Amino acid sequence: MATNENLPPNVIKQLAKELKNLDETPPEGIKVVVDDDDFSTIHADIDGPAGTPYENGVFRMKLILSRDFPHSPPKGYFMTKIFHPNISSNGEICVNTLKKDWNPSLGLRHVLTVVRCLLIEPFPESALNEQAGKLLLEDYEQYARHARLYTGIHAKPKPKFKSGAITESTTALNVDQTNTSVLNADSKTVPSNAALPPLLMPSTTAARGASQDQAMGVLTESSVNCSTASAVASAAPAPQKKDIRTAKAQADKKKLDARKKSLKRL
Repeated sequence: MATNENLPPNVIKQLAKELKNLDETPPEGIKVVVDDDDFSTIHADIDGPAGTPYENGVFRMKLILSRDFPHSPPKGYFMTKIFHPNISSNGEICVNTLKKDWNPSLGLRHVLTVVRCLLIEPFPESALNEQAGKLLLEDYEQYARHARLYTGIHAKPKPKFKSGAITESTTALNVDQTNTSVLNADSKTVPSNAALPPLLMPSTTAARGASQDQAMGVLTESSVNCSTASAVASAAPAPQKKDIRTAKAQADKKKLDARKKSLKRL
């Protein structure tokens, strides 16, 4: 494996400075992956430019620096499969900047920018992928269809982890545990021979089909109804003592009349 020992100290120093600059202020659509232990291989992720068949794709590429860099150009390769006239099936990049137009004064930023521009403006005249070059010249729609197909299959961006999803799941789990605790506590206060209310005995299908919000709504509504019923019961006026006495007097009178009728018969 190549290491920094393969490069002269002055080159390592210059590369470290340039890589730091690329990391702090990356070019548009390009993210450099820095490995402090190996400057001889530079990795970068390139976003497919908008309006091209490579749009919405993320392409990993690498630049391999030889020991006599920067006097000789780096070699460029696409690690992500791509359908492009100037990129071969093994990922080799064909662009004049990395060949006859190379200049030691050109930096990594310039090289990476040129490679991304190649996705916007291919050069079919110097094609490494002859099929892609021919299609681009003769039938652009067919070429674009192939390029989009490759992009959709091989250059899908990696899904980003959503921190909110964990929070949502944790909240839902806590709500479920709280509801379970409440139901268990209520069931303990009910006699074993008493019939449980429908709220505490949902059918399996209904329980699985109901959403958490509906369950919470039912619990809230039930609590409100119970509270209302209790309030009405407590607000109802107590029976007057006068009514109780009247009822008792009427009962005594009936008993007395019945005794009189029995004596008359005797």
